[in-house]
Amino acid sequence: MNRLIYGLARAMTWFGAVVLVLLSVMSVISIAGRALSGLGLGPVPGDFELVEAGTALAVFCFLPWAHLKRGHAVVDLFWRAYPAPMRRLLDIAADLLMFVIWVVLVWRMSVSMMDYRENGEVTFILQFRVWWGYAVSMLPAVIGCVAYLWRLLESLGLARPPQGFETAEAVH
Repeated sequence: MNRLIYGLARAMTWFGAVVLVLLSVMSVISIAGRALSGLGLGPVPGDFELVEAGTALAVFCFLPWAHLKRGHAVVDLFWRAYPAPMRRLLDIAADLLMFVIWVVLVWRMSVSMMDYRENGEVTFILQFRVWWGYAVSMLPAVIGCVAYLWRLLESLGLARPPQGFETAEAVH
């Protein structure tokens, strides 16, 4: 099970990277089009709308892998001074809090998606339905819930990361 969860999270990260690269290329093309508007070129229609939806998708793709790798920013001013049992308790509390926040985020995102679907709101320029952006981000968000739960189970000692897996924990 751990290989499946870690594999999905890692694949989502690569997918999110591809999305960001494509958004970057589109942005460069759009900016160049604006700069060369005197030659009859112009910006990519709806570039801001595409960047908004694509960036949200990429973030949902990146966060689960960052959490599994323990790659989130950490303020550890007193961390080394705490005894090991207290550090373990704080790790468990942080993982539990992250899981709860992620579940609430996904729940509210699904409610918003349904609201946008019902009211038929569309984007200004491209006229695509706003709920589509939510729907596309929902799969990585749900996979993120599983990854955050798995990380909590690892902190509790009920699950283990794949053999040879290294976290990004570092002293900051």
